[in-house]
Amino acid sequence: MRFLADECCDFSAVKALRTAGHDVLSVTERNQRAGDSEVIKIAAREKRILLTEDKDFGQLVYAYGQTIPGVIFLRFPSCARKSIAEDILKLINQQGENLIGCFTTVQPGHIRIAHPPQ
Repeated sequence: MRFLADECCDFSAVKALRTAGHDVLSVTERNQRAGDSEVIKIAAREKRILLTEDKDFGQLVYAYGQTIPGVIFLRFPSCARKSIAEDILKLINQQGENLIGCFTTVQPGHIRIAHPPQ
C-alpha cells in the first residue's frame, strides 16, 4: 500500500511500514514544513493514505470536505508510544484495502474506521 507520513507522524511507523514492503513517503524527507492543505494535495495526487498525529486533518476532511485517499490518525499517549509501529502494522495486515477512503483513528487497544461524507 501507499502512505504519506505527515511531519508529526512517529518515524517508527514509517520504518516499520517500509520494512514490511509498503511504499511510504515522509513529508519530512520531501516537503518539510508543508502546510496541511499541501499535504492533503500530495496525498490525493499520489493516491497515498495519510498517516498523522495532527487533529487538524479531521477538521479538513469532515468540516471542509477535503477529499483524500484515506487518513490514519494516530492517538497514542506518551506511555504507549512504543506500540505505535506494531499497532499500525497490525491494522494494515487486518484491514488493508478497506482503509482506502476512510478516516481511521488508532489508539492503544482501539480502532475506529469511519467513512467521511462525500
